[in-house]
Amino acid sequence: MTDVELAKKRGEEHLKETLPSIVKTFAYEDTAYHLPISYALTGTAVHDRNTALDVFSRTGSNPIVASECILAEKTAAAGKEQAPYTGFIGDTVIRKLGYSLVDGSILGLALIVGSPDSPGTAAAICRELQEKYMLTFLAGPVIPSLLNNGVKLGLDYRLVPLGSAPLYGIHFVDIIARVAMMFGGVTPGDTHRLLAYAAERAKAIVIVFPGLSDDEVALVDGMRVLGFPILSIGDYTGGSWIPAAADGVVRKGMEEKGIRVNVTAIPIPMGCSPAFEGKSIRKEEMYVEFGGGRSTAFELLRMRTAGEIKDGQVTVIGPEIGSMKEGSANPLGIVIDVAGKTMKKDYEPVLERRIHNFVNYGEGSWHVAQRDLIWVRLSKEAVAKGVKIEHLGKLLASKFRMDFPQLLDAVAVTLITDPAKVEEAKKEAERVYEERDARIRGMKDADVSTYYSCTLCQTFAPNHVCVITPERPALCGAISWLDGKIAYEMSPSGANQPVEKGAVINAQNGEFDGVNRFIRKASHGEIERCSLYSVMEFPMTCCGCFEAIALMLPEVNGIMVVNREFKGETPSGMSFSTLAGTIGGGAQTPGFAGISKNYILSDRFLQGEGGIERLVWMPSQLKEELKDRLRKKLAEKGLEDFFDKIADETKAKTIEELMVYLEKVAHPALAMKPLV
Repeated sequence: MTDVELAKKRGEEHLKETLPSIVKTFAYEDTAYHLPISYALTGTAVHDRNTALDVFSRTGSNPIVASECILAEKTAAAGKEQAPYTGFIGDTVIRKLGYSLVDGSILGLALIVGSPDSPGTAAAICRELQEKYMLTFLAGPVIPSLLNNGVKLGLDYRLVPLGSAPLYGIHFVDIIARVAMMFGGVTPGDTHRLLAYAAERAKAIVIVFPGLSDDEVALVDGMRVLGFPILSIGDYTGGSWIPAAADGVVRKGMEEKGIRVNVTAIPIPMGCSPAFEGKSIRKEEMYVEFGGGRSTAFELLRMRTAGEIKDGQVTVIGPEIGSMKEGSANPLGIVIDVAGKTMKKDYEPVLERRIHNFVNYGEGSWHVAQRDLIWVRLSKEAVAKGVKIEHLGKLLASKFRMDFPQLLDAVAVTLITDPAKVEEAKKEAERVYEERDARIRGMKDADVSTYYSCTLCQTFAPNHVCVITPERPALCGAISWLDGKIAYEMSPSGANQPVEKGAVINAQNGEFDGVNRFIRKASHGEIERCSLYSVMEFPMTCCGCFEAIALMLPEVNGIMVVNREFKGETPSGMSFSTLAGTIGGGAQTPGFAGISKNYILSDRFLQGEGGIERLVWMPSQLKEELKDRLRKKLAEKGLEDFFDKIADETKAKTIEELMVYLEKVAHPALAMKPLV
């Protein structure tokens, strides 16, 4: 018997002995999936000792199930560990990660456990994982080792410290289980489909340093059934674990799972990776900032002929970083000129939005908003390493050429920091913004014969198909009809395909025979019909990335909307997480629909149910976010007083309270045609 097999056997026996000691009820917050691994494997909601023992027995004394139950009980008894540890990660965060898991900015997942022989070894591995677009989870002594080496941890850096012991690596597995149920259409209890999904679609690897106990060896080895290669650095010999050297372990793991990425180093004094995209630079960490209401700043990408620009040229007009006072706000104009044989003027705004992503890829640069509302910061740490304004230009020029090689033959970047010249260049940018807006302003679904699909999320939800129209953005809120059109032109074989509308089947509900044909084919025959404007009849499928959920409340003859940021329970009796768990994974669920926030402002919103006058409840945070634009839209419809008739959690927490409120304000939904 090998070292690993012997340790695994001892660990399984110890876990089996430990499990009966659980005496309390237990549950995790912000999840609709109970103990997710146990739930995914058996369909049973585990919350107490007896159910845990039953599930443990039914799964063949599975060490993963045992570890999940033991840790859940421990967390319930002692509470979550303090920062920097995250512990269990809620459904809301997992769903936010969903888009990154399908758009290519996260190529795979990694778990690192054990005790590295030196902080530098673990830091080098983590940096390589960041640079290769991997989302990495950490459990046990590797975490203080990294912190002692000055490595920044957290979801923003795609290095997630789960807990102080390797046992917390169980949360890596429960994330995979929830992704399968949220996005992959895996039904709780369908063990075969869960294991197949994990092996085929979850691009996950496990890297093990020395120092694991027998229990921990059993837990890690149990992950092999999910198709995760276990890569061993150190003293674990024999068995099915893959020995690897520290300097080659990432490459070997990615090869095992077929994860391919081409990374070209950009010659600037800071790292560049999507791993840094979610970070923030707080005021006390900032060396200098641009825009954000404190100074003038804008960005503009424009098409030029090949002879007008020199590829790779970066020009700074005005003071460099060395002439700027620490903590100051300075003007900035970012002007990117591009040329290419297949480049079109319509592509400008789509490419321009990538400035946001690319600046945030820098380890020490930060960007929010767009156009003339941008806000950019450089950190003290980055400037201390030698980062200048010029390096932002090099980062942008390099990334545009790397990411759009078929489209762009030349990219030149001009960065303006001279105050007068920024103001002058901003006038030209504003003229271009207005020209672009005029091209799409007022566009209606009836004005076009072609809609666009998005199947990006089929990476995780194989049968989900999103149909994007001028008046209905993608349910994730990230893609408009124009984005879909341009994306198809840029990549004809990509995830955004033209959908011929075809003959009208039901104008009120937005059902068209051409759309149905496309949906039937793209969903692999799973979905026969789709109504674009109805929640009740053949609604669009949901993947899990939706910004909000619209659902019927038959008791009040209305429809409520809840956004993912809302943590409380809704008048339906369910939280966002519970609702999302009901409708995700590519399911078509009459009475429920995943939507984008901006769809609420559309004339087509709830058209199949009679329009926005069906809207009876949404969270106060969402009401405030949409307030000005929604009031304007309502005024255009002659519904000036309707905004205040929409209840929120401050007016009604239960369906009974909602009924009282709606009657009090004479909400029109009460007098409309019954929903059911």
